[in-house]
Amino acid sequence: MGLAGLVGVAATGVVIAREERRRRAYTPDEIRERLHARLDASPPASPDDAGG
Repeated sequence: MGLAGLVGVAATGVVIAREERRRRAYTPDEIRERLHARLDASPPASPDDAGG
């Protein structure tokens, strides 16, 4: 397998990764819902956690 073959394999990997990112893309509303769910599930912060 020569240089051209390696370049082809790398290009294929880039295309696959790009398509995967599109599939996993969230809308702003989905991101907001997920963040709110994480916040609701987290324990309440103590005053010591404020950092100062």
